[in-house]
Amino acid sequence: MRFSIHLPTDRVSLGDDFVSGEGVATVARSAEDAGFDACYVTDHPFPSDRWLADGGHHALDPWVALSFAAAATTRLRVQTHIAVLPYRNPFITASAVASLDVLSGGRLIVGVAAGYLRGEFRALGADFEERNERSDEALVAIKRALTEEGVVAEGPGWKARGNTLLPHPVQKPHPPFWVGGNSRRAIRRAVDLGDGWVPFPTSGIRPSAVRTASMESLEDLAARIGYLRDYAKQVGRTAPLDICFMPFGFSMHDLQKVDAARFGAVVEEMAGMGITWLTVGLPGRGRDEYCESIRRFGEDVLAKLA
Repeated sequence: MRFSIHLPTDRVSLGDDFVSGEGVATVARSAEDAGFDACYVTDHPFPSDRWLADGGHHALDPWVALSFAAAATTRLRVQTHIAVLPYRNPFITASAVASLDVLSGGRLIVGVAAGYLRGEFRALGADFEERNERSDEALVAIKRALTEEGVVAEGPGWKARGNTLLPHPVQKPHPPFWVGGNSRRAIRRAVDLGDGWVPFPTSGIRPSAVRTASMESLEDLAARIGYLRDYAKQVGRTAPLDICFMPFGFSMHDLQKVDAARFGAVVEEMAGMGITWLTVGLPGRGRDEYCESIRRFGEDVLAKLA
């Protein structure tokens, strides 16, 4: 089991000491020192005020923020969790992926999804109703750009008539693409076009608000993993997929509630289900407090699991 920690980049909620080059670097180094395997950021280039008022959050550009994290560390992997594919031309995304993978020395994990915020789609001029089709097309186009030269391809609003992106990524054939979402369509996308699947719990969230299937228990998760395996067998996929998940039953906003022994039991159960990565967020209203939470989690949980 590997672990990825949230890299906070929301100035409004968390304050300026997180949202700076020094802040990003300090948190990333703390995560690496504590034994985390990766850090992750979200993707919200232009969220609507309505969503922000309902509990949404701002975010630094994921590619820029993760470049600072990568520059401050040597081992820690950097993860988009997640990048919304329909927001951008696929070759702009491919360029960001290749650049960050090269500059990080091959430490990038590309979490992607179709997205769910209609207001943000509207502001960015992206097609909300066609987001699933655009996501499928984007994954194919991005991977071609990362692995081929003289690409000839065409999609909605773009044409490549012999175009080349260099340098190609350090990771071959390309960094892993983990597809987010609980729906059967998202699972099929992960099997057909991805290297991993990123489901997420919906406890306390209306599934309609995030436009994905409900997932409120380990039974729900197990059922979806069963569907993933059945579909992989149906289409003849034999290559393994990573599964990255935030564990149920633990408040990551109150570190005192994270009991190492209990957490270890959950890790064992989830590993038995086929989950390979866990994502966590920890408490801390300021940078020092957050880094202290990271240190304690490393000592109390990660070291004991290791």
